[in-house]
Amino acid sequence: MTIEKEVKRLAQRAREASSVLGTLKTGAKNRALEAMAGAIELNAAMILEANAEDVRRARGRGLQPSLIARLALDDAKLRKVADSVRQIAKLPDPVGRPLLERKRPNGLRIRKVSVPIGTILIIYESRPNVTADCMALCLKSGNAVILKGGSEAFESNRAIFRTMDEAARKKGIPAGAFEFVPTGDRAAVKTLLGLTGTIDLVIPRGGEGLIRDVAENSRIPVIKHYKGVCHVFVDRKADFSKAESIVLNAKIQNPAACNALETLLVHRDAAKSFLPRICAALAEKGVEIRADKSTRALVSGVKAATEEDWHAEYLDMVLAVRVVPDIEAAIAHIRKYGSMHSDAIVTRDKKAAATFVSKVESACVFVNCSTRFNDGGEFGMGAEMGISTDKLHARGPMGLEELTTYKYVVTGNGQVRK
Repeated sequence: MTIEKEVKRLAQRAREASSVLGTLKTGAKNRALEAMAGAIELNAAMILEANAEDVRRARGRGLQPSLIARLALDDAKLRKVADSVRQIAKLPDPVGRPLLERKRPNGLRIRKVSVPIGTILIIYESRPNVTADCMALCLKSGNAVILKGGSEAFESNRAIFRTMDEAARKKGIPAGAFEFVPTGDRAAVKTLLGLTGTIDLVIPRGGEGLIRDVAENSRIPVIKHYKGVCHVFVDRKADFSKAESIVLNAKIQNPAACNALETLLVHRDAAKSFLPRICAALAEKGVEIRADKSTRALVSGVKAATEEDWHAEYLDMVLAVRVVPDIEAAIAHIRKYGSMHSDAIVTRDKKAAATFVSKVESACVFVNCSTRFNDGGEFGMGAEMGISTDKLHARGPMGLEELTTYKYVVTGNGQVRK
């Protein structure tokens, strides 16, 4: 069988399963999720062995350390994956929620009710935990899911998929609810992206190149989880101790994450006091600083920033730093160079905070806290399908509610329109 025929067949299986998934009771979904979490723990040794093979190959190919860090699993990470699946089981069922209800003068009862999207294609890179998160979130939200992971994590993804799929089927989840694309051939993705009428939504997760390629070639609606050029603006009325803590956390807690800090903006009136302090703290942690002329006049030994640095998503221990004359200049910089992902202000000035929140158009705007909180788990969603930077349908972490759409149910008693 050709690759094109195989992926069409698995997509059709997912489509057929989606009609059953949308009608499953909450208890049935939760029992399957608990079994899936337990299976991850029982099969940890097998999953870790598969992951070790992926890591070995990645190192042999010279994959950069930040990507290997995303790829690698250990016992603690696997426990976290299982815990995340259990957390999803405990969350309210997003299907069947009443969103609106009204009664018309003619007696018609109109209800707006949440329903699953249907069949979702996830195309992703590097992180094997995405396999587990997507399977769990799609099951709880009543969607079938087709998983197309990156070649660098193929063995890990396949091991997690088989483990969770087998556990779910034993609990009555229909075959086809989860489908795994068993090839890295580009023809498979090209075929999948053309299956309008079979697949309802595509969610790409990965680097800028992957997302652009999917968005440009898909005939199916795409929700883009675009790159994270994230900013922290330290206002002139900031608490410098809090600002230092926030900047360090946002940059170094996980520099390879999409919500990690990439550009630090500092108000001109705060620069002389704050910049030497924060740059010394960052350098001590091993962060390379690339700065504008005003910063370099206050801090010695830092590299000059280029225009490319303001656009950069480093995903590494590198930070761009710029002094701005006021809050409006900080907002203008974010609007020009940001990716509408995660941006923060540190200030004790309520008016400045309100201005920043109202004018920065990012999916998540933070006041006096780290950009690293832009995460499904931190938002109480259990996990996420990714962090959407689109403005339509879903923004920020995509959890259970974002994996539903709605329909109107209109009930009458023989009414006809006049």
